[in-house]
Amino acid sequence: MNPLNIWQIAVMIGAVTLGTMLTRFTPFLVFGGEKRVPKYVEYLGKALPGAALGLLVIYSFKDVNVLAGSHGLPELISLAAIVALHLWKKNMLLSIAAGTAVYMLLVNFVF
Repeated sequence: MNPLNIWQIAVMIGAVTLGTMLTRFTPFLVFGGEKRVPKYVEYLGKALPGAALGLLVIYSFKDVNVLAGSHGLPELISLAAIVALHLWKKNMLLSIAAGTAVYMLLVNFVF
């Protein structure tokens, strides 16, 4: 495999920079200033984070087979840890990180 030359690297960095800037600045250009944010955009801002997390939960549990192996216990214990920690601390990042750590510890050292 040929390594990238300096021109290809520069173009790639430029494309990533441009894409990042466009996604960051576009909302301010479209909705900035005195313009009122449309109701459907406000709704999407409230509904999509929960929908994305729900999709991740479904994706995480889709291949769990309760009739084989560990019977889905690592997944269920991790889910319980996530729910309990989130109800206690109300911090989504902490809940997800701790749940991932619990799952990895269970899979590698217990089950």
